[in-house]
Amino acid sequence: MKKAISITAALLAGSLMLTACGGGATDNISIVAREDGSGTKTAFMEIIDLKGKADPANVVIQTGTAGVLAEVKGNPKAIAYESLGFVTDEVKKLKVDGVEATADTIRDGSYKISRPLSVIYQEDTLMEAVNDAFFMFLKSADAQQIIKDEGYVSLVDGAPNYSAQEELSGNIDVSGSTSLQPLMIKLAEAFEKLQSGIKVNVSGGGSGTGYENGENGTSAFGMISEEFSSDKAPSCTSYTVCKDGIAVIVNSSNTLESITMEQLKNIYDVDAAAAPTWADIK
Repeated sequence: MKKAISITAALLAGSLMLTACGGGATDNISIVAREDGSGTKTAFMEIIDLKGKADPANVVIQTGTAGVLAEVKGNPKAIAYESLGFVTDEVKKLKVDGVEATADTIRDGSYKISRPLSVIYQEDTLMEAVNDAFFMFLKSADAQQIIKDEGYVSLVDGAPNYSAQEELSGNIDVSGSTSLQPLMIKLAEAFEKLQSGIKVNVSGGGSGTGYENGENGTSAFGMISEEFSSDKAPSCTSYTVCKDGIAVIVNSSNTLESITMEQLKNIYDVDAAAAPTWADIK
């Protein structure tokens, strides 16, 4: 009986040692990716030099930010990417090439996995006073403070304060990127307090929806979370609301602290010679 207990204890100790190395030192990495059409996915794959490539075999696809965070939180073997502004302390952010994802490193360009969060719109849209007022608000000091408070990176220095126009009333529809959506809701709420006669309706659907609704006029502003492509919305122009880093995240029990761009490319490359394990990430 004592021998059996000793064996069990030894096996448990070995299991704990493997887990401490990051989901099991000999375990395959559980690769998590966003759905096709996600601006986060498009930007991430392009930045790590895998633009247009399919996902690797056995990838776990999650639709939306919440799904990615839930998967990584509950899966000790998982690795994923997600908008920095929406990553919670329930998962662990990895440094990339030794650089932490922060507002300063994103703005100065030392953190390489970052992208713009933008709105697209038709020029004629701004001829409507309510739309133009909201656009001016997005450029204001009021908006820049919210952007900073929510963990995103403001690109506007010396912005003017917003001046409310009390006579305005109406509705504004904004739709698209789920990465920009949480921040846009905060911005819309602040704008509505200043402009009580205007209601801003913010909905998601992904960057693909933002392009489509901006181009066909379903929404006054479409949200995208990638570099603007005029091929996707030829009638539109764009304004960068802020920049956002794409954080590389793992389960909070993972002891890994940093990963390289080359290692990320190998993990997410469908044509990689062999599926990487956590032992390969040193």
